[in-house]
Amino acid sequence: MGQPAISVLGLSKRFGPMTALDDVRFDVAPGTVFGLLGPNGAGKTTMIRILTTIIRPTAGRAEVLGHDVVRQAAAVRRLIGLAGQFAAVDPNLTGRENLRLIGRLTHAPRGQVRPRAAEMLARFRLEDAADRPVRTYSGGMRRRLDIAAALVAEPPVLFLDEPTTGLDPQSRIALWDLIRTLVDDGTTVLLTTQYLEEADRLAARVVVVNEGRIIADDTPAALKARLGDTVIELAMGDHRRASRASELLADRLGAAPQQEGDLLRIGAQDSARLLIDILRVTDEAGLAPRRVAVREPSLDDVFLSLTGHRTRTPEPAAHSAEAQS
Repeated sequence: MGQPAISVLGLSKRFGPMTALDDVRFDVAPGTVFGLLGPNGAGKTTMIRILTTIIRPTAGRAEVLGHDVVRQAAAVRRLIGLAGQFAAVDPNLTGRENLRLIGRLTHAPRGQVRPRAAEMLARFRLEDAADRPVRTYSGGMRRRLDIAAALVAEPPVLFLDEPTTGLDPQSRIALWDLIRTLVDDGTTVLLTTQYLEEADRLAARVVVVNEGRIIADDTPAALKARLGDTVIELAMGDHRRASRASELLADRLGAAPQQEGDLLRIGAQDSARLLIDILRVTDEAGLAPRRVAVREPSLDDVFLSLTGHRTRTPEPAAHSAEAQS
């Protein structure tokens, strides 16, 4: 294999007494989408800020296309594009002026700035609003413009920090298609997200981060395979019945369900046989489920099995803004 597009070697970051990242290590292959998954407060945005030279790590090092993000920060900046969680465009300029300004700031050839801005406006369906001040845009329109600005210079490495936040379903799908096109053309994309479907559709490899540490690193398919071919969901009606059913199934069938409120989830290789056994055992005990579903496992199931909670959790209170997400 060739040199990784992004290499993270034991990165740690502390904000006072709080550890935002703890000895994180991974490589990103060139021309792929790499997914960084985790809830708010997991350390995702801190990682992005280090890799894009905005902040320095407390320990460890990282490289982008062979350039150290601390010692060769200027070189790294010439090779990357970044769309952060919040739109960074100038509200007093028009959409077209914002994109042209970014083109000049990134030293794009003068003859390419105007056509490139026009191309981005068309790709993100902003042509009708191109000559309006950005302060008149909706939140979703600002988000699309911000992502377009990150692509003006056609960077070989693109960082997208929760890029589809605030986008409607149609715009989200359009952005997914654009990301696939960029990767087909050789761009490397590091994507942070809380949308499990997004990582599943786009990422060749996924790292799951929780409380600043990597808890899983594999392909989406391999991560989902940890749960078996299917997931059986049992809606028990209330928390007490779910707890009793969980203990019963663990004791009688050796199947240890994950419990979330009144809902039990069980990964299975032979779902038909296990489901029959589950229904028999629970019915005999007077704990027949109110609803049963059998489906393919999702990355959300994987995260729940690894951490005990879903990816979307309430934001932690009063930490440094740099440590959030």
